[in-house]
Amino acid sequence: MSVQQENEIFQNLAIDDVSYKTKLTRKFLMRKPYEAIDPKKIIAFIPGTIIEIKVKVGDLVKKGDLLLIVEAMKMYNDIRAPFSGKIKKIHVVPGQKVPKTDLYLEFE
Repeated sequence: MSVQQENEIFQNLAIDDVSYKTKLTRKFLMRKPYEAIDPKKIIAFIPGTIIEIKVKVGDLVKKGDLLLIVEAMKMYNDIRAPFSGKIKKIHVVPGQKVPKTDLYLEFE
């Protein structure tokens, strides 16, 4: 097998500063790239329905303040501010069904 044919079959994969020659699957090549979590975005951790929104855009909140209430699995869940800040945008409305990993709101 020529070097050119080998390069078409095998590709370099770097893990922890070590490079490996390997065949990559189509699923691996088409995967969604890793995206770091943005701490300013409050994301749904379980699917549910928005019951009540306790803040408005522009509100200053302190760590631990109640942001919204979500009903999930027949229970009401309080979503509280993980840090102090100003509300930039609210992406949900009362009564909205929200899937897991959907965006609730953003901080500035």
